[in-house]
Amino acid sequence: MADGPLIVQSDRTVLLEVAHPHAEDARHELAVFAELERAPEHIHTYRITRLGLWNARAAGHDAEDMLATLDRWSRFPVPPSVSIDIRETVGRYGRLTIERDDEGTLILKSTDAAVLSEVARNKRIQPLLIGQPAAGVYVIDAWARGHIKQELLKIGWPAEDHAGYTPGTPHEIDLHEDGWTLRPYQRKAVDTFSADGSGVVVLPCGAGKTLVGAAAMADTKTTTLILVTNTVSARQWRDELLKRTSLTPEEIGEYSGQSKEVKPVTIATYQILTAKRKGEYAHLALLDALDWGLIVYDEVHLLPAPVFKLTADLQARRRLGLTATLVREDGREGDVFSLIGPKRFDAPWKEIESQGFISPAVCYEVRIDLPASDRLEYAAAADEDRYRLAATAHAKIGVVRDLVARHAGEQILVIGQYLDQIDILAEALDAPSITGATPVDEREVLYAAFREGRIPLLVVSKVANFSIDLPEASVAIQVSGSFGSRQEEAQRLGRLLRPKTSGHTASFYTLIARDTVDQDYAQNRQRFLAEQGYSYTILDADQLAAA
Repeated sequence: MADGPLIVQSDRTVLLEVAHPHAEDARHELAVFAELERAPEHIHTYRITRLGLWNARAAGHDAEDMLATLDRWSRFPVPPSVSIDIRETVGRYGRLTIERDDEGTLILKSTDAAVLSEVARNKRIQPLLIGQPAAGVYVIDAWARGHIKQELLKIGWPAEDHAGYTPGTPHEIDLHEDGWTLRPYQRKAVDTFSADGSGVVVLPCGAGKTLVGAAAMADTKTTTLILVTNTVSARQWRDELLKRTSLTPEEIGEYSGQSKEVKPVTIATYQILTAKRKGEYAHLALLDALDWGLIVYDEVHLLPAPVFKLTADLQARRRLGLTATLVREDGREGDVFSLIGPKRFDAPWKEIESQGFISPAVCYEVRIDLPASDRLEYAAAADEDRYRLAATAHAKIGVVRDLVARHAGEQILVIGQYLDQIDILAEALDAPSITGATPVDEREVLYAAFREGRIPLLVVSKVANFSIDLPEASVAIQVSGSFGSRQEEAQRLGRLLRPKTSGHTASFYTLIARDTVDQDYAQNRQRFLAEQGYSYTILDADQLAAA
């Protein structure tokens, strides 16, 4: 395109002109294989990474598809070095395969003898190989299926795993599509996963990831272990499975800090799986308690690091990861790719919104001036204390009150990071609060009252980030957060995206103390909004009060 919105640079960065009339179309196609790095107001910067290319290849996009996107939208010719690099990087995916021979032995194969010889001599891979029965074939130690995939990815040779999966103990599970049906993108996600048996499905919060999990269970019809973020999430999964499938209460067990049930479908929390007693993981027996045929990882981007190590030993089980974003703040996206599986399906938020399946959202950043006394305290503070001082600035309380009044009649969530700030906000707004210290039963009562409209306003901590179904919430006011986490931004925006019976457009506000690290961290959160195609409007708190 002679005047396209993209400029592709030889270092594999891609610049997107935000105001260009074709910017959204280009962004939609570019996001398949490139990661957004910076999202200032006018020019967004993407980077084409090896992992991004391999995830796109695993999801069914080849190098020619990706190069066609760059050629179609680029203002200038794509540098030849980038074209060559993309073709060669994508071409590495699948050159090595993990299979089973006629005797069921785990083997590493390649049609490229040089590549196979190269990886076999690697000092970290060599101990995982225990023989070479024929040219072009190495035997993999039976326990090392996950570990060798991790090591191969690190040296730039991702292996396709065709070694198959244990069927697990059969267990009849059917979907009850009574008055509802799987949406087309949900069915496609399930079909794509079922064809491979392992991998990650990326869908926006509110787009029905739980239904994708239920449908995958109905497809595999086997005992299933579901790993979730917390007990409230476990109970929501249980309720949804009882509503949408043939499963009965006697077939679903909860394995958490409060209950230790093992049933054909068992829902366990990450916390219980990583709990230690005398330095040992106390509940590892759960992984072998039944012959699981499927393991579902909810919110896979939050998977605790110890679970990766445990998952390396579960490669014979089908594995489904569900998430709204593959971004991990600890940089372990490669372990998700190796051990859970590559991205199998990804539906952009704005695309699902345009189909009417999630609510449209308008995003605002409200900048607040600190009074002189607070500015002086901030300036004199140690670096490690500055974010908390800025994020919990008392000046934010009046702005929250103004926004709550502006949205009277809507269901509003006020979200904070710090417990003392949440207490102050709850008192100032005369609203109930939910934190990690709130008993699970009390949380469920408050969430139910909010869903039913009996409570119009809740003040919540980060415990409400994960897997909480509050479909009528149409306003979120984010007062403080986890240092600019894009994961958290995905979860908090996701609280608002369920379609509303009220018809309200969702409004997502982030309150920022101007000229502080609070504002610096906000720029990272804005990257997530831009990744998903959402624009954000910057407002001045004084103008907001006068409006």
